[in-house]
Amino acid sequence: MGAPQARPGPQVSQRSEPPERPRAEDSVSHRPGAPAAAPRFSVLTPVFETGPALLEEMLASVASQSFGDWEHVLVDDGSASPQVWEWLVAAARADGRVRVVRRELNGGIVAATNDALAVARGEFVALLDHDDVLHSGALAAVSAALDAHDDVDFVYTDEDIITMAGRRSSPYRKPDWSPETLCSQMYTCHLSVFRRSVVEAVGGYRAGFDGSQDYDLTLRVGEVARRVVHVPEVLYHWRAAPTSVAGNADAKPHAFENARRAVGAHLARVGFEGVAVRDRERVNLCHIEPRLVSEPLVSVVLPTAGSVREVRGRWRVLVEGCVESLLERATWGRWELVLVVDPRTDAHVVERVRSLARERLRLVPSRGEFNFAAMVNAGVAAARGEQVLLLNDDTEVLSPDFMERLLVYSLQPDIGAVGAKLYFGDGRIQHVGVVAFEGRPAHCYWGYRGSSPGYFANARFARNCLAVTGACLMVGKDKYDEVGGMSTSFPISYNDVDLCLKLGHRGYRTVVNPNAELHHFESSTRVGLELPPDELALLRRRWASVLDRDPYYGAGFAPETPNFVSVGGAGG
Repeated sequence: MGAPQARPGPQVSQRSEPPERPRAEDSVSHRPGAPAAAPRFSVLTPVFETGPALLEEMLASVASQSFGDWEHVLVDDGSASPQVWEWLVAAARADGRVRVVRRELNGGIVAATNDALAVARGEFVALLDHDDVLHSGALAAVSAALDAHDDVDFVYTDEDIITMAGRRSSPYRKPDWSPETLCSQMYTCHLSVFRRSVVEAVGGYRAGFDGSQDYDLTLRVGEVARRVVHVPEVLYHWRAAPTSVAGNADAKPHAFENARRAVGAHLARVGFEGVAVRDRERVNLCHIEPRLVSEPLVSVVLPTAGSVREVRGRWRVLVEGCVESLLERATWGRWELVLVVDPRTDAHVVERVRSLARERLRLVPSRGEFNFAAMVNAGVAAARGEQVLLLNDDTEVLSPDFMERLLVYSLQPDIGAVGAKLYFGDGRIQHVGVVAFEGRPAHCYWGYRGSSPGYFANARFARNCLAVTGACLMVGKDKYDEVGGMSTSFPISYNDVDLCLKLGHRGYRTVVNPNAELHHFESSTRVGLELPPDELALLRRRWASVLDRDPYYGAGFAPETPNFVSVGGAGG
């Protein structure tokens, strides 16, 4: 259940102003029978003009928790209807674990939640919106996750949508802790439970982020959390109300701009050389546009056998087309070409590449039997760049700034391999990340139309994944060397997956960025060789525990396909 411990990030220097303390007379005291000691959980719920049926259902979902060591802190944020306060007072009188606070003036969700946080006594705070519903086992499951490790600072669960009529749909099966995914989408969302001392240490909720206040808090907590744990169960039901983003994306247009601002502030704090921009079509997504200050030399390591293939109705030498596309389209100026030449390559092909690449070219001869991993290792050994880009000779650049879009992630100290979105010649998806499926690596969305958004749009934004293909893979040269490069025990296939898993074992995360796009006229680098089954068997011997439980592709997906098809329904 737990994700590997993240390396600690920089401390947050900015702190919000202390929230206005609620007046003591506005709080309803615990009734007889309430626990004397501080509870494990404080469930925080800001309330504003909530209807009686929804309020009752929300309150009942907390009261019916199978784990009973909790308090429920509700803040009436100046509701005009006096009945709201009366209902809250009645709930507090009925159950000593319910505590209520009243604000005379409406201050917004940030102020109201900070008021709840100010009086909370629990070791952990759980966030529950005023019209949503908890699964009866939610707090029990979170408590069990906390018991597994004493350094857990943040727990989140899976969620689904519940209609006004109570019908549930669209279960969201989330990945384990994925910092780069979080920069693209507020994927942790509900249910989120934080160690209260950590929330207070980062400054609580910040004014100016209404509608995305949880996103801003999660980004700041994620920077300092010692351990983040994902509970892969649907334990929160998000209400699709007309005033909720779950039911109407236009209900809170300010929320999406505040989300972009929250991501931008995070990028600045952690030293990302990029800025956050909103997706043009999916308003809840962000992308990182590179604003590179560093100017690393990129060594493009390109193994070739000089293969010829028909592309768009014409025969062409693939390596020549690849190099031409780099020279004509790539906007990153600081790169060299390390051409690793198979001994069967026609000498005329090498000379043509030399005439194209000129002073950028470094030739590395390959000797012996074909071993793709050995060829790549030889190229990296000869590389002079701080960053290496492994590139198949059967690729063609589509997005001119693809190197920048890989660099913006590869330059981060905690990120290892970074991959791109690759298309077949007809525009269908060839690669947008590797998942472990049935105990083996598989390309998700292989053969899907190029515009397919994927599960909750995850084919559209940069995210963490188990591995990326070596057809286009960027990694810091020092990190590549740290793990010993590609294993030559995988001469044909799975050498890229093994490399990503070795990097992951050392604590480096893998990222696929769909905004870096290339064509991939697949498998032409291989000289007529079939994939030997013993390579998969070796990969299984090395990495069975990871391949049997992909942290980014968990339970709840249909067993027939590696394409994020939820058993409970498709994602939006």
